[in-house]
Amino acid sequence: MKLGVYQCPASGGTQDERLTELERHIAGQGLDLLLCPELFSTGYDQGADYGDVAEAPDGPFAQGIAALARKHDTAIAYGYAERARDTIYNSAALIDASGRLLANHRKRLPSPYSFEERAFGRGGAVTFADLGDLRLAMIICYEVEFPENLRHAAQGGAHVVLVPTALGAEWGIVAEKLVPTRAFENGVWIAYADHAGDCGGLSFYGGSRIVAPDGQDAAVAVPGKAGLIAAPFDPARVAAARSRLPYLRDCVKL
Repeated sequence: MKLGVYQCPASGGTQDERLTELERHIAGQGLDLLLCPELFSTGYDQGADYGDVAEAPDGPFAQGIAALARKHDTAIAYGYAERARDTIYNSAALIDASGRLLANHRKRLPSPYSFEERAFGRGGAVTFADLGDLRLAMIICYEVEFPENLRHAAQGGAHVVLVPTALGAEWGIVAEKLVPTRAFENGVWIAYADHAGDCGGLSFYGGSRIVAPDGQDAAVAVPGKAGLIAAPFDPARVAAARSRLPYLRDCVKL
C-alpha cells in the first residue's frame, strides 16, 4: 500500500483552487491513502470568520474531495471547519475511494492560547475507522502531543494514526522529535500533514512526515516548501514493532 501526505501552501486560493492544486499533486501517484492538513478546506487563518465558511461533512468541499477520491481511487483525509447546528468544529473527515464518508473527527483540544479556543466547539478523544483490513485513527494537531491519545489509538487496534496539523514555525521539535517518539512507543504508523509558508500573521513549520512503527521517518517534507511526500507502508510492520517491544502488553502492569 502507498501512503501520501500533502503539505499545502498556507495561504491563497479559493476552495476550487485548493482542490485543483491537490489533484495536480496526487494525479498518477497511485496512492491508497492521502492526508491533508488541519483546516485544509479554508486555510488555517486566525482572522477568518469560520462561521461563514463552515460546512456540513457532506458539504460542497466534501463533495469535491469525494470526486477526487473516486477519480484517483484513493481515500482522502482532510481538515475543515464543520458546521453542526449552532456549533462550529475544527474537524477532519475521511472519505474512501468510493467517495463515502468513513469518519469525522472533531478536535477536542484546541491549540493553547490560539483563536481556536473561542472559535470552535470541542469534540471527542480519538476517532477510529476501518479502511478494508486497515484500522485507522484520527486526531488533530495539538492532540498528538499527549501520549494518552496515541496509546488510546494503539489500544484500539490502529495501524495508522492520521494527524492533520497547523504546526507553527517555532515548534519544529514536535514534528522532528515528538511525532517519531509517539510512533515508536506505540508501534504505529503516523501520517503528519502540515501547512507551508505564512497565513494571517502566522508562520508554519512545514515538517510533514510519514513515520514507521519503529520511529524511523519513511518520508519527510522540506520544511516550508509545499508538495507531496509518499511512502509504501506495510501494516505487518505494526505487529513486528509491537512484538519486538511489547509496550502495549506491559503498560497495564504499571
